[in-house]
Amino acid sequence: MLGRRQIREKVVEAVYSYYQNPVKADVLEKNMFSQIEKIYHLYIYQLNFLVALKALAEKQIEIGKNKYIKTEDNLNPNQKFINNRVLNMLEENTERLSFTSKHQELKWELHDELLVKTFQRMTSGKRYQDFMKEEGYSFEEDQKFIGKLFLRYIAENEDFHDHVEGLELSWADDFHISNSMIQKTIGFFKENEPSHTLIKMIKDEDDREFARKLLKETLNHWEETEKKLEGRLENWDIERISLIDKIILVTAICELDYFPLTPGRVIINEYIEISKVFSTDRSNIFINGILDKYTKDFNRN
Repeated sequence: MLGRRQIREKVVEAVYSYYQNPVKADVLEKNMFSQIEKIYHLYIYQLNFLVALKALAEKQIEIGKNKYIKTEDNLNPNQKFINNRVLNMLEENTERLSFTSKHQELKWELHDELLVKTFQRMTSGKRYQDFMKEEGYSFEEDQKFIGKLFLRYIAENEDFHDHVEGLELSWADDFHISNSMIQKTIGFFKENEPSHTLIKMIKDEDDREFARKLLKETLNHWEETEKKLEGRLENWDIERISLIDKIILVTAICELDYFPLTPGRVIINEYIEISKVFSTDRSNIFINGILDKYTKDFNRN
């Protein structure tokens, strides 16, 4: 599910889109939640890629068995990868199957060029070959291997990143969120406990209301918050601040003002991390300084 930091990211993105292309507040809110839902599509698409790697391995074994002249490897293929219990749990997960059946565009064809290329890289790699040579099938080893496989061949795969960006532009910005969700999914699996559910995008109505209120307060109090920000700029013209940095600061100040139950330092830390996603390398230092001064001015703990 989206944590509060990721929800804050989506609010910042929504405000940024508003200042690029103003729309009515209800439309903006609807678009924000639609963008959040698209992350789930990417999440399923990546899970399906892992399942497709298993299917491709099974296909290769079947091709070997049907060869006219068979080697020992063809007759007795190493099935450790296709018997990986975490992969099997992903394959059998009812929520993944149900969602994919309704969204056929999230399926992978076994002849897909990226899938085949990734499979070839994976099977020729040392980590895969060492895993296949090791005896034993402990669940922890299966889990650890799939986690590393995902990082190496999907999360850190530039070709995969370019591919999903070409399919859906917003996926490029949300790739890190989906990657985190998949790592959590792999880590949540328990031996001998079938998993029929997956991570939800919004945990509960409280999180949904948090996103809705933060967006509303930021837009409704933009001008007055911008003045508060301007008053804390020392020897710095507000017009020199980039739009994204201004949005991060205004959103953070609005949260400090209208969400009193959240500790100020928690809010500051969250927006510093958000600035690392959206802004330049030095923006987080600037944002930290402004927000720290603001909390001290108002004794906001």
